[in-house]
Amino acid sequence: MSGSMGDRVAVLVPGSGTNLQALIDDPAIRPHLQLVLADRGGIRALERADAAEIPVEVVDPAGFTDRHDFDLAVLERLQRHGIDIVVSAGYLRVLGERILDVYEGRWLNVHPALLPSFPGTHAVRDALEYGVRVTGVTVHLVDEGTDTGPIVLQEAVEVRPDDAWDSLEPRIHEVEHRLLPRALRAMLDGRIVAEGRHVRVEDES
Repeated sequence: MSGSMGDRVAVLVPGSGTNLQALIDDPAIRPHLQLVLADRGGIRALERADAAEIPVEVVDPAGFTDRHDFDLAVLERLQRHGIDIVVSAGYLRVLGERILDVYEGRWLNVHPALLPSFPGTHAVRDALEYGVRVTGVTVHLVDEGTDTGPIVLQEAVEVRPDDAWDSLEPRIHEVEHRLLPRALRAMLDGRIVAEGRHVRVEDES
């Protein structure tokens, strides 16, 4: 997978935008951030984008009769801004094949568990309820499934005996804020080598 210093990145965001902020704060990444896209307005992530002078788009699914039309609207916004790489930073909507056809291999997602364990939108809660001793964070390439794409980076997080959601989640976020920028830097540098489900991240020079 080859990268370019001209690669333009869009970040898809859900709410508070702490992962977006981690990308904004990375000086190697910040010049590439050319779009922040959300599915609703009035969220903190869009304020972060405005503060960093990054263009924003809101595509609200409530304005579309079906998912196909919603996907096309999202794709139109990405292409309007000349986007080369897409990053889902907690974005909870599953986007369809029309977008994957364009961005396959150039689309990263961060997930708050060690995939393939605990996919879906409640990974931290599910790990706690299951009683695991270790969970973590995964950054993976997006494919047609839900949290099923080839794994780029993973890091474990211990689940302590007295952990609850509000104590475990901040430690998960801390790892996300480190792992997602690392994966995006590797993609921008062309250091992600994918062969089927097996992904190698070459060392930073």
